[in-house]
Amino acid sequence: MLAGRGQLPHPDDTMVALASAHGPGARAIVRLSGPRSPAIVHALMPDATPDPSAGRQWCPASLRLPDVASPLPADIYFWPAPKTYTGQDLVEIHTLSSPPLVQLLIAQCLNAGARAAQPGEFTMRAFLAGKLDLTRAEAVLGVVSAGSRGQLKEALTQLAGGLAQPLDAVRDDLLNLLADVEAGLDFADEDIHFVDQTALLNRLAKGLAFITLVRKQMEQRALGHRAFRVVLAGPTNAGKSRLFNVLAGKDRAGSDRAIVSEVPGATRDWLEATIQVEGIAIQVVDTAGRRDATDAVERQAQTSGAEQARHADLILWCRGPEHRESPPPSPLASDLALVPLATKSDLGTPWPGMLAVSAVTGAGLDELRGELARRARDHAGNPLTASLSRCRHHVDACLEHLRLAHHLVLEEQPPELLALEIRLALEELGAMVGAVYTDDLLDRIFSRFCIGK
Repeated sequence: MLAGRGQLPHPDDTMVALASAHGPGARAIVRLSGPRSPAIVHALMPDATPDPSAGRQWCPASLRLPDVASPLPADIYFWPAPKTYTGQDLVEIHTLSSPPLVQLLIAQCLNAGARAAQPGEFTMRAFLAGKLDLTRAEAVLGVVSAGSRGQLKEALTQLAGGLAQPLDAVRDDLLNLLADVEAGLDFADEDIHFVDQTALLNRLAKGLAFITLVRKQMEQRALGHRAFRVVLAGPTNAGKSRLFNVLAGKDRAGSDRAIVSEVPGATRDWLEATIQVEGIAIQVVDTAGRRDATDAVERQAQTSGAEQARHADLILWCRGPEHRESPPPSPLASDLALVPLATKSDLGTPWPGMLAVSAVTGAGLDELRGELARRARDHAGNPLTASLSRCRHHVDACLEHLRLAHHLVLEEQPPELLALEIRLALEELGAMVGAVYTDDLLDRIFSRFCIGK
């Protein structure tokens, strides 16, 4: 339920916004949503008139703007309510992406009766129309703001119902259980029970197990479930192991963690250590130097190093002064964050513009640690963090109410108390998916969106 509209925009206004990226390009998309969308577009382009009985439509049009001598080519797409993203009449104007022309087009839409959309308002209307639950609406922001394939995959999973579907299943079961308990309250004088104690305990235990599983899944998906993983890679004898020892420090016995040798290929297996940089946990991995394998052991070392690199959050590609002609191999550079690192800077002049370090003199190590901390902080900025944190709070409260309900059944307490605890658990589940919400909650969620989404 909505606790009162407050500052939320009226959902029946017709709004307009640029839905594509800002800046020059081949195409810009201006989107309108609301009951007056077709009429506003028709006022700007009389030749763009949808057939109310035809459903979804496309038509070409000529867009004439004030003080623009030539008409602009435009494609107009009509989607009639209710089968649209927002549940309302929705129109998109596709035309040239020239910022001055796009601004002029939006101004004409405003003059014709539309108002400017607020951040996230298109998705908010989808939520209010029942097209999305709250977890899916937050996933839209996750998709738009994803900074890596991993973040995009998490957001798409949530958008597809990866979080909402299990919650809906347990919520339906608890609603049925509450109905059985409250039905028994109406016949308390006749000593009629719609569900016995054993069934109550079993169904509550099922709900507890289900919500506990959801809690564990959320913990696995939450940011911070593992340290930021940095892999040292590069050609043999590039100083990776010496740098690893400096970053990782001594082991408990006071010895270096990695073997350091002037003989190329001394590192045959990967080593890892977790360090703290500016209060951030960073996992550093040393791998075998890249070269052509000559035997089975070397092939295993190369395979192991490549596997570690594929699971890295960041690769430091180390090159000493003797490796100027050793660029990162394309399989590594294709889809991973990679920073070229000039190692052994005490032995030669580093490349201009590259981060240069020396494990012997310590030169550049503070800068390297600062770069690792910055990268780790940026990586931790998963756009779904706020969604998972909000849901985790409600999951914890739901678990507590279900535990109390289970205890009440065991102690054979009055069914009125049992019904209250089940209802409170349902309210927590409802708050997660958006069946129960407030204006303040919606404002905090959708204000993080960009305009036009």
